[in-house]
Amino acid sequence: FNAKPFEGNRSWAGARPEVRAIGYDERGVAAHIGVLRRFIKVGAVDLLVAELGLYAVRPDLEGLGIPHLMRVMYPVLQELGVPFGFGTVRHALRQHIARLLGRRGLATIVSGVRVRSTLREVHLDKPPTRIEDVLIVVLPIGRSMSDWPTGTIVDRNGPEL
Repeated sequence: FNAKPFEGNRSWAGARPEVRAIGYDERGVAAHIGVLRRFIKVGAVDLLVAELGLYAVRPDLEGLGIPHLMRVMYPVLQELGVPFGFGTVRHALRQHIARLLGRRGLATIVSGVRVRSTLREVHLDKPPTRIEDVLIVVLPIGRSMSDWPTGTIVDRNGPEL
């Protein structure tokens, strides 16, 4: 069973990406990423993006995976005809993402913006949304980074991919 290293983590069964990329090596499944076209709201502007999510990298490959997955998806994002790719990562990954994507000009890290998402599961004792302080990774695809709207909050208009 080549997905054994991923056991016990969140299931992708309910996710609905348009595109999934699964990387394999001689040991089996090495990494996974999903893409979903959606409208998000940045400040007061509705914006079509291809959200990158469902990142997973086998534990023995950590440190090599997420930026590489994003680079691999760049041609797919171009085929989808979106103005921007959009993803979020933990603050701890800032240097890693910047080193592997930023210096090649493929992505820009946007900080100081919070992201609101709908929770996947409804709980009567919790609010239906959450607001996260994460880093936003923007990949200019059909438009330049100067066209990315300003705002202090991004509303996903749904759950995180």
